[in-house]
Amino acid sequence: MAGRIKTPTNVKLLTNVAVVRMKKCGKRFEIACYKNKVVNWRDKTEKDIDEVLQTQTVFTNVSKGQVAKREELHAAFGTEDQLEICKMILEKGDLQVSEKERQVQSESSYKEVANLIANMCVNPETKRPYPVTVIERGLHDLHFSLKPNRSSKQQALEMIPKLRESMKIDRADMRVRVAVEAKEAKHMHDRLKNLFSSVEVEDWDKGSLEMVGLIEPGSYRKIDELLHKESKSNAHIEILSLKVVSEGDVEIS
Repeated sequence: MAGRIKTPTNVKLLTNVAVVRMKKCGKRFEIACYKNKVVNWRDKTEKDIDEVLQTQTVFTNVSKGQVAKREELHAAFGTEDQLEICKMILEKGDLQVSEKERQVQSESSYKEVANLIANMCVNPETKRPYPVTVIERGLHDLHFSLKPNRSSKQQALEMIPKLRESMKIDRADMRVRVAVEAKEAKHMHDRLKNLFSSVEVEDWDKGSLEMVGLIEPGSYRKIDELLHKESKSNAHIEILSLKVVSEGDVEIS
C-alpha cells in the first residue's frame, strides 16, 4: 500500500501579515511582518525588531510557508544569519500591499487631504469654514489624484490655489500680537502694518508699540524674520489664534 504524502507539521502558514519582498540574484526573498509596523520601523518610531517581525525567518513565499534555503541566502546576501537578512529586507525591500488595502489607503488619504483643506480654509467673504463634503466635491471636480511620494499636507497646500479657480476659498487668518520696544517701534511700524490683513489694536505706550490683528499664515514667518533681522531688543510675535473663523457652516445651495 502506497504511503500518503503528509504536509510538514513544522510549517506554520502565517496570516494577516504585511509582506516585505526583495529580489536578489534572480531569487525572491520575503519576510513576514506585523501590519503597520514596517512604516514605523522605517521612520524610526519603532526600534524593537521583535515588534515588527512575526518570525525571524526568511521565506521565498510567505503565503505558502516556503522557507529560503541556506545556500540561497548565502549566495544572495553573503551570510546565513536570518536576523541580519531580515533587517536588510526590512530596510530596502518592497512592502506588498493588496489591491483592497491600496484602495482603502487611497480613500483614507483622499479624505485626509480634504479634511486638512477644510481645517485650514474659509470662505473669504463670510469667514466661515466649508464642510468637508464640499471640499471633497471640489477635489473630485478637479480630477484630483493622490501622489504617493508627497505628504497629505503638501498636497492640500497645492490644491488650495486650484480650488480657488472654481470657488471662494482662502487660508483662514491667524490672530497675532506683535510687541516692539520704543527705540525701534517707529522704524518698523509701517513694514509690520503692511503684513497685517487687519489691525484690530494699535497701542503706543511710552513709545513702545503693540499691535494685535489678523494675518495670512504665510505672513507669520515674514514678521518673525523682520523682527529678528531689524530688532536688537526684545521684539516678538505671539500667536493668539491659529485659525479665525465665524461660527457655523457656509450654506451651499
